[in-house]
Amino acid sequence: MKVARLIPCPQADLLNIILRLLLNLSFDRDIRAQIIRIGLLPKLVDLIDDENQRLICLCLLYHLSMDDRTKGYFTYTKCNQQLMKMIIDCKEERLEPEVIALAINLALNPGCAEQLCDYKHGKGLKLLMKRAYKYKDSLIMKMIRNISSHASPDIKSQFISYVGPLGETLVTEKDEVFLTEVVGTLANLTIPDIDYQALMDEYGLVEWIKSKLKPNSADVELTLNVVVLVGTLCADDACAEVLAKSDIIQILIELLHAQQEDDEIVLQICYVFYQLCFHKSTRNVIIKKTEAPAYLIDLMQDKNKEVRRVCDMTLEIISECDPDWASRIKLARFRNHNQTWLETIEGQQVSYEDDEPTPINNTGPYGFDPMAFGDQDDYLDQFGYNDADEFPLDGRESPDMNHWNSINSGGEMDIDREPNTYMRDDYMGMDIDAANFTKAQRPTR
Repeated sequence: MKVARLIPCPQADLLNIILRLLLNLSFDRDIRAQIIRIGLLPKLVDLIDDENQRLICLCLLYHLSMDDRTKGYFTYTKCNQQLMKMIIDCKEERLEPEVIALAINLALNPGCAEQLCDYKHGKGLKLLMKRAYKYKDSLIMKMIRNISSHASPDIKSQFISYVGPLGETLVTEKDEVFLTEVVGTLANLTIPDIDYQALMDEYGLVEWIKSKLKPNSADVELTLNVVVLVGTLCADDACAEVLAKSDIIQILIELLHAQQEDDEIVLQICYVFYQLCFHKSTRNVIIKKTEAPAYLIDLMQDKNKEVRRVCDMTLEIISECDPDWASRIKLARFRNHNQTWLETIEGQQVSYEDDEPTPINNTGPYGFDPMAFGDQDDYLDQFGYNDADEFPLDGRESPDMNHWNSINSGGEMDIDREPNTYMRDDYMGMDIDAANFTKAQRPTR
């Protein structure tokens, strides 16, 4: 890329035009990868300090941060420290959208998240929390939520002191956008050291959760995050027991029925069922007193791979604990695995029933009516001899029997025999008597 030699450039106007050209080109993923490969990222980060080029550089860096594989390269620059300085030192109530958008993207990378928290000797998270609550800034709260999503113990441990304020925000906050990010942050805190039961008791979270899990809620994003929070709470044995006794399972089943087209909500509800089945104290409640296992069986064939995986794990636990459900689950798995074969067999059975001749009243003693196939004399003459003189008294069998015996013995037979003629049936691969071939012949199974 020849323009890379012109960055930086002493002429401000030329540099601005080059950066705008790169911005337009950066909509293409391959161009973004090339910008990283030729080493332009540190040069672009350095231009953030230039007031004339800062905005266009932030936009270009935002495009580069959209690819997960390139986020890690930002840890080798001073970009994270510069972003934190612009966020914390901003005197305005609302930040520049380019700044916070870039910070939200970079917070999704573990290395970048650690650098953001390490700002000013480890005070980065505290400063972000302070500004987010001061201005009720949902975008900063989203950035904090992204930081909390990482499994690093160093990052998780910094959130322990904020669990109380986050829990209080759940029951006091009226801004649903800000509330959604707070719920998502608290749901990410899967930390064994947190006493979630005390948190639930102090702020009455059980009733609050039930009030937010309405099947017809307008805010689907908030509903989803509340379900994720329930899954986090159910990881604790005591919390799972409290929630199982509060009719939360039936509420989740109703929500599952209402939001069955939303794969993310379905997946998170299945995960809650898995957590409840995982604990012995709540296992019998979900198996014996609810229809959750039946819904899980129905979801075994869901188009979403993750939904099927979580359902299989949950049903495996249920099978080990309840023999009745184990047999139903085994049958359902057999049917799902052999669905095409079963449908074919059932279709053939229906076809055979349709091919049965309609019974009439002139049946013989064994329920067979020879007149149903035409005139009785014609029917008999077709397989016999008209006169006694034609009957083979020398022990020879009828042509039909002679034909089948010849085939079975491998011998030859006279195909010029009159009045019967023979033809080849390609499908069966054998000679059959043309006189015995009828259109109503039943198809071979």
